[in-house]
Amino acid sequence: MKAIGYQTATKTLSNHSFEAIELPIPTASGHDLLVEVKAISVNPVDAKIRANVSPEQGHKVIGWDAVGIVKAVGDKVSLFNLGDRVYYAGDLTRSGSNAEFQLVDERIVGRAPTTLNDAQAAALPLTSITAWELLFDRLQISRSNNAKPASLLVIGGAGGVGSILVQLAKQLTNLTVIGTASRVDSVSWLNALGVDQVLDHSQSLDAQRIEHNLAEFDYVISLTHTDQHLDEIIKVIKPQGKLALIDDPASFDILALKRKSISLHWEFMYTRSMFQTDDMIAQHQLLTELAELVDNGIIKTTLGQHLGKINIENLLKAHAILESHQSRGKLVLEGF
Repeated sequence: MKAIGYQTATKTLSNHSFEAIELPIPTASGHDLLVEVKAISVNPVDAKIRANVSPEQGHKVIGWDAVGIVKAVGDKVSLFNLGDRVYYAGDLTRSGSNAEFQLVDERIVGRAPTTLNDAQAAALPLTSITAWELLFDRLQISRSNNAKPASLLVIGGAGGVGSILVQLAKQLTNLTVIGTASRVDSVSWLNALGVDQVLDHSQSLDAQRIEHNLAEFDYVISLTHTDQHLDEIIKVIKPQGKLALIDDPASFDILALKRKSISLHWEFMYTRSMFQTDDMIAQHQLLTELAELVDNGIIKTTLGQHLGKINIENLLKAHAILESHQSRGKLVLEGF
């Protein structure tokens, strides 16, 4: 099968960061599905792994978002059949989706939304799982319409995770949702997704909060540059508020949270698959529910740019866009 991989991690992106390779088609066993990959999306984690993780031997194939068709199943598979069209974000510890075929555990897979094409559906899994787990598992926000009104600030709301998170928060909770963005097109993007207000994270968030007569926030979700925004986060969050994050701050003064008794919540969507947790199937369940929400017109795809076929040139383009921190929505590639 065709695949795109590398033998040595490259911190600086170049034409030598990837190479086209041929690999044997893997065999499905246990809970695994063998999926013929039709479309993928490229995420910040792809760039982080490419820059920092070399394979112990051979080539490393990355990529953690895919839509495809089930071509074979393991002997323990009960959720899917041959020919099913599925979507998933995969497992950080296994070979990725930058290949014609991929093995993936059925417990982290959902049937793809029927109303979306392959590219549109490929934009959803990783960011949707991350956003869903942030809201409902880490912060334990209620999905009841009768829940006490509360407010959420999403820092970096126009990116991949933010684009789905603000939709889930608006459609499934009783939260007032405030997003942050610093570019005109990102502000427009967030407004189109239905946020209640947009703040500029390149300026003082607290000053803007006061200017717009906003109360301190019950919840803050920081999706990027948390270390740079921490001082402002502490100013704008309520005493006894909750802070969640997904990025990798170079430094983080947790003592700064003490005075307001702010609780800290990490989200890493690979935890369940990496540690084979007892509730691993929760990702199958949430992807299934998400597909229903999409097919019912409640949640929109977050596809930002379709970059063309799955090849080295377009993968390099996607990684360059991600490393520029200028992406809006998701970057998708389709077909080999």
